Amino acid sequence: MTEILDNTQPAEKILVIRMLSTADICAIGLPVVRYFKQQNPNAELHFLTFGDGVKLMKLAEPEVKVYGLTKAQWPDDFFQGLEAFLALAEEIVGEAYSQIINLDTSFMPCFLARFLKDALEPVSGNFLSLSVKELLTQVQNQTLEADYVNSPQRFTDSTFSLMYKWHSQWWKYEDAPDGGYPEFYLKKCCGLVVDKLQSEIIVTPDKRLSKNQKKTKVIGLCFEQSADSYVYPYQGELKKSLEQLGYVVWVEQDCKGDLKQLLKMLTASDLMVCKSAAVRWYAQAVECPTLLVSGASEPSLLMPEFATDTVSPCLRHSAGSNTLGQTNARACNCDNAADLTESIESIFEHLAEEAQGVHNG
Repeated sequence: MTEILDNTQPAEKILVIRMLSTADICAIGLPVVRYFKQQNPNAELHFLTFGDGVKLMKLAEPEVKVYGLTKAQWPDDFFQGLEAFLALAEEIVGEAYSQIINLDTSFMPCFLARFLKDALEPVSGNFLSLSVKELLTQVQNQTLEADYVNSPQRFTDSTFSLMYKWHSQWWKYEDAPDGGYPEFYLKKCCGLVVDKLQSEIIVTPDKRLSKNQKKTKVIGLCFEQSADSYVYPYQGELKKSLEQLGYVVWVEQDCKGDLKQLLKMLTASDLMVCKSAAVRWYAQAVECPTLLVSGASEPSLLMPEFATDTVSPCLRHSAGSNTLGQTNARACNCDNAADLTESIESIFEHLAEEAQGVHNG
């Protein structure tokens, strides 16, 4: 607990809950924490998350008290998970928070919020539609449906009046906000943040890449993950093509899973190229422009600075393809390395023109 020098207690003690992936913490958890800091300057803010989300929040907001469950503390087993979150709830009750806001949409955090709500704690946001008593009765009677546990549309209730929009394919029916999914969720569903989302993270740029950046453009290729279930297959060719033009190119594997190192390398880069994946939010946090190789994913969810056209799932490389492993190039509709190289050159020309226009202005 932070010591208050004048021996007075903060006017409020607020807990924000968001326990999804680390990049999600970057895109949603971080802007929300900063929003509550701005709205409640005298409050003591606590943040509950999961795994490496603790490291990211401490890196970005060292004054916020951050704690979270490890993988061992949040077991895959459903019943052990219930026990773990019940124990966590008892600890939270003991903190005597003046506000508890659950922004999570997964089952266990919503179960936690429902327990706290039933215990008359000041909970807002998302929680289970069943009371804890009803849930445990169904568990005991073996009548709890798997579809209920696995369907957020069924198990979530919320104090956010517009949360129903979260269950829709919103990008098809209304203009996508400039901030993509995080802005849609926080503004359109939760009605929380009204200004621009503040997700910036300040880190020291990677020294080696910064030195190279003085002589040429630095490009990061981050193709470790993809929301459309198949990774970009031509990373090696793309890297070679870009290096032949004199660019310095690094790949996500160079970071060896170190999040801070990834942020440092992105900070020292002029462009990051990826498929639809969480790494986009890391690039945004350090103001590194992104080229999204859209594949079969929806660019509106990520709203990158640049994106290729969407295509149907690749017959050669998509996980559901019966032709997986074929050598027939005509069965592949992934963006080829030559086209992407040309696009990247055009992007740098565009960015240079923009910079020149700002300078002249």
